[in-house]
Amino acid sequence: MPERDSVFVVDDDPSIRTSVNRLLREHGFAATLFDSAGALLHHGSFDKAICIVLDIDLNGRSGIDLRRQLAKEGVTAPVIYITGNDSSANRAAAVASGCIAYLVKPFTAESLIESVARASAA
Repeated sequence: MPERDSVFVVDDDPSIRTSVNRLLREHGFAATLFDSAGALLHHGSFDKAICIVLDIDLNGRSGIDLRRQLAKEGVTAPVIYITGNDSSANRAAAVASGCIAYLVKPFTAESLIESVARASAA
């Protein structure tokens, strides 16, 4: 089995990708960045993902629907949702889709790193 060695970060906002990448690297995690659901799907290699940090609103595509698609395809990497559009409906759908964390932007560095550390220990 390949070693899980990177946090996959999917967000259509370049400043979020840059910030999350910097934060992960400062804490010893490598990151692979994606600007869209399509870029993530095209990349594949999900067996190398420590986890997937996934924005809920991906420029018109639902991160939750993407998570469901990945699950149907057998992807077992843990998912950490991030969102700037918090709602009880989003939160319920995220939890139902199977996530290890649901973080509302702007989230604390500690909350993201703790979630990634839990995923890497699993």
